[in-house]
Amino acid sequence: MAQIGTEVVDCPLPEQPADDTEAHEEDDTIGELPTDLSGINADITSSTANSPFNKFRGSICATEGYEKNLHVLAKNQYTDRAMGIFTSGGDAQGMNPAVRAIVRMGIYLGCKVYFIHEGYQGLVDGGNSIRQATWASVSGILDDGGTIIGSARCKDFREKPGRLRAAKNLIDHGINNIVCIGGDGSLTGANLFRKEWDSLLKELVETKEVTQENADKYKNLNIVGLVGSIDNDFCGTDMTIGADSALHRVMEAIDCITTTASSHQRCFVMEVMGRHCGYLALVTALGSDADWVFIPESPPEPGWEDQLCNKLKSTREMGQRLNIIILAEGAIDTEGRPITSDGVKELISTRLKYDTRVTILGHVQRGGCPSAFDRLLGTRMGTEAVLALMEATATSQPVVIAISGNQTVRVPLMQCVEKTLAVAQAMHAKKFKEAQELRGRSFKGNLETYIRLSKLRPKVVSNKQCSFNLAVINVGSPACGVNAAVRSIIRYGLCEGHKMYAIFDGFEGLINNQVKSLDWVAVNGWSSVGGSLLGCQKTLASKVGLAKLAEKIREHNFHALLIIGGYEAYLSILQMYEARSQYPAFQIPLICIPATIANNVPGTEFCIGADTALNEIVKICDKIKQSAQGSKRRIFVIETMGGYCGYLATMAALASGADQAYIYEEPFTIKDLIDDVDHLRKKMEGHLKRGLLLRNERANEHYSTDFITKLLQEEGKGVFSARSNVLGHMQQGGLPSPFDRAFATKLGCKAVTYAVSLIEKAATQDGKVICNTAESAVVLGLIKRQNEFTSVESLKLKTDTEHRMPLEQWWLKLRPLLRILAKHESVYISDLMEAGVEEVDQSQ
Repeated sequence: MAQIGTEVVDCPLPEQPADDTEAHEEDDTIGELPTDLSGINADITSSTANSPFNKFRGSICATEGYEKNLHVLAKNQYTDRAMGIFTSGGDAQGMNPAVRAIVRMGIYLGCKVYFIHEGYQGLVDGGNSIRQATWASVSGILDDGGTIIGSARCKDFREKPGRLRAAKNLIDHGINNIVCIGGDGSLTGANLFRKEWDSLLKELVETKEVTQENADKYKNLNIVGLVGSIDNDFCGTDMTIGADSALHRVMEAIDCITTTASSHQRCFVMEVMGRHCGYLALVTALGSDADWVFIPESPPEPGWEDQLCNKLKSTREMGQRLNIIILAEGAIDTEGRPITSDGVKELISTRLKYDTRVTILGHVQRGGCPSAFDRLLGTRMGTEAVLALMEATATSQPVVIAISGNQTVRVPLMQCVEKTLAVAQAMHAKKFKEAQELRGRSFKGNLETYIRLSKLRPKVVSNKQCSFNLAVINVGSPACGVNAAVRSIIRYGLCEGHKMYAIFDGFEGLINNQVKSLDWVAVNGWSSVGGSLLGCQKTLASKVGLAKLAEKIREHNFHALLIIGGYEAYLSILQMYEARSQYPAFQIPLICIPATIANNVPGTEFCIGADTALNEIVKICDKIKQSAQGSKRRIFVIETMGGYCGYLATMAALASGADQAYIYEEPFTIKDLIDDVDHLRKKMEGHLKRGLLLRNERANEHYSTDFITKLLQEEGKGVFSARSNVLGHMQQGGLPSPFDRAFATKLGCKAVTYAVSLIEKAATQDGKVICNTAESAVVLGLIKRQNEFTSVESLKLKTDTEHRMPLEQWWLKLRPLLRILAKHESVYISDLMEAGVEEVDQSQ
């Protein structure tokens, strides 16, 4: 999966907060935010033109991973190989899914896989610290936080005698392939070990601790790294393992604190982790309506104390009952002096006399179950790490497995480490703008978005020559994150000096004149609310009546219509676009912001709400597995929503460790169902006596959830029992996930910017807007690493209109991985035909 705000195409870099521009001049009465933000870019460019850090800018060369070819992987290809895996440095949720994937993919390919317990310390100690892993060793660990193989700091490895012992221990076990999961320090140590490998072996041969034969046999040490860090502070990957889960912990705490803060009219200063990187702090602030954020990459200018107090005082005068301030633990001022949570509390308590409390989350952020995203990220990265090791040669350089958009890629380890260290060096030298440049292009975009959306009030006088009327509406089924999108649209439009209107209860509401102008305060706190505060209807534009809609758009003088919703929103815009010649009122910018848990809108790889729904399903699967474990020998069949689109079923199955997922896109027969029964029968002979099958609600007209459950009950008599669960509309509920909040916020801002740019080009002197091009009726979506506007006209050819989903879906390439990691013996005929392979040995 892709993560928050990844917009760079040529250089996969982590999304982090921060522009050096003053982050807290939100209020016109406090400090003016420049309307033209291009000046920020120009200032940074001029100030960094001769910077010594310039050599680290630009692309990190990335090689595409092997995921798209998983369907041609044959079993037992590498029976002569052995690999070791260890975790080092701070733990992070998602490490265990990575360990599980590495072990199982390694065993599938015929390798011996060894756990190296306690990180580098286990590598030095050897003995029982290095143990061979089995398939069952990693059963049931997907939902466990931390790392089951331990992590410890090791002084011995820093010295050559320690590395000599480590090399001997590896040779003794026949290991010359290593997967290191950790931060930049751990990966740097692994690279040093690899560079010294040849000299270490020579010394071991001379001292007769290793035979020449073994030294020749294991003369090459191959290293692959995975980055586990909740700070998301590693250059070279969009997201690090653990960052999304940490965001979940932080956002959950914010949501809880908000209720008590409002009850007592308190101010809370929440300190989150991030000693050198403000990613957690900024994304939390972006998705939680925080009044202020302190991050190390963007120190506040002198006098920030007055600005902060004035801002908080003004919010209270406007009726706000609480204030939330987010502070990264590494926050500093422009002179490098620490800004502490206690210091901020003292400032507010002394000057404003507000009841102010401090909450330091600390290691809570590292704990708990990994999110669905981190489970999938760890699984995909771990799989790719094994494949990278198997393909390594004597001349191969060590690589890090990274995520770029929706694609796993291999990037040079030391290029990433050097760039990451360069960020720290720039910050130490107080070259904050250089540090921001090194972090990546989306740095400024994130902070600029936060600045605009956290302003106390919009500008009274806009630099824009004209003010336009922009309307937002929600069409389709409920999806978490919709309210965050509405909030960003309203506030961003107001910042630009436009009039913003909300249409309640879909197209029917527009016909009934349920239209209201919203101000800045009206959408305060909307980001954290699930469902749709505007109200949503699945009624299409054509069903309500295109003539009636055109008349209402003309009556309200809307210059642009922003439609948040699922397939119904896309189809309605297509209907209005095709009726433009008949109804000129539709000749305005029509923009679809995709929001549906089904994730089936063409023109985007992700829809708002899908991540929240996926997390809800995975949580339920975890609980059901506990029930199955307690009952012993029980199989559960779980039905998910999604229409004909199998995204939720497939991804939830991967994230929960299910045995199979039945979807419409991959036809299955009664023979396949019988094969699954045989697979489950064999599974019951092992130690983990439970099973989990997921089925998309429209996977097959005849093989319903009830049919599959009864089939299992009949065929599994005496071996296992079967139960079914239809999850239903609980998948549409809950609080928006951090990803959905931030994703919705950024899409909303981009939609407004795009709509206004089209209006300015098409506006006539008499105030009318005539947009009649294909580019003015679009879907705004995330494609690979870019937010792109795609015309609905061009999407017609890429859409399965009968089944309401795109013809090509990126996640289908992960289907073979589901069966491999579940130790499934069957390979679907469609896989073999696509691969052009006559026979693939899948026997266990």
